[in-house]
Amino acid sequence: MKLTHKRAVLLMVLVALMWSIAGVVTRQLDSARSFEVTFWRSAFNALALVALLSWQRGPAALLDSLRTGGRALWISGICWCVMFTAFMVAVTLTTVANVLITMSIAPLLTALMSRLWLGHRLAARTWGAILVAGFGIAWMYGREVSGSDPRHLLGTAVALAVPVAAAVNWTLLQQLKGRASGAAGGDMLPAVLLGALLSAALTLPLAVPFAASAQDLGWLALLGVVQLAIPCLLAVTIARVLNAPEISLLGLLEVVFGVVWAWLGAGEQPSVAVIGGGLLVLGALAANETMALRAGRGARPQV
Repeated sequence: MKLTHKRAVLLMVLVALMWSIAGVVTRQLDSARSFEVTFWRSAFNALALVALLSWQRGPAALLDSLRTGGRALWISGICWCVMFTAFMVAVTLTTVANVLITMSIAPLLTALMSRLWLGHRLAARTWGAILVAGFGIAWMYGREVSGSDPRHLLGTAVALAVPVAAAVNWTLLQQLKGRASGAAGGDMLPAVLLGALLSAALTLPLAVPFAASAQDLGWLALLGVVQLAIPCLLAVTIARVLNAPEISLLGLLEVVFGVVWAWLGAGEQPSVAVIGGGLLVLGALAANETMALRAGRGARPQV
């Protein structure tokens, strides 16, 4: 896929939109709970990825890429596994607000990791956008955060694994972006499949006995395909154009879109704080991308 910077940004917005349906779809489940939800979501994700990647490159080439992907493929796959699994586990232990606040530190962690690992310097506007967007998330959910209960503390600790894994993954893809062969390009796509397989394998023993209804399986298939498989493959492709902190920053749109889905699909009307915080996040992202385009980044060569 050939992308300019502007098109990659728009595609990342679409990715965040697809990621954001998890909450409202989960609200439609009848009997599936906890680890069973995680297992079926990851299993359907893996099935969809096998179909998509086999169609793209052929079954033999897919198996070969998994076998010869090397250390980078496995590191990225483990990161995807952690992200797929830890979010759902954390939500069963603590409030959604705790999880979202914890996940909102992802852009800052990614920026720091890119600086320390790759030596990348970020523009002042990007640091500003990260801080303003983080404040917006805190404003949205600050009143709902709880942490005195040991269960909440455990849930927050589990949720912390999501932004840490995301920061490692985006920084790794950033490092590989400039290389001409192997894991530097499309061959990192199978890492998403590897992560889905690992997540399903880890949660299967904890998911039985199964209680999901046929309707539940339909919703979980939707999550596996539309909320995970397709957007995660797109995100890996986008990582060949956007830098790691920018991807992580745009990923915060998942929180804002999730609020809108909950309003439209579950009747949860957002409060003034949620609306104000969401506008701060949107404003920070819009300002950052506008200044990036004015600085001439939209004219970079296609890859």
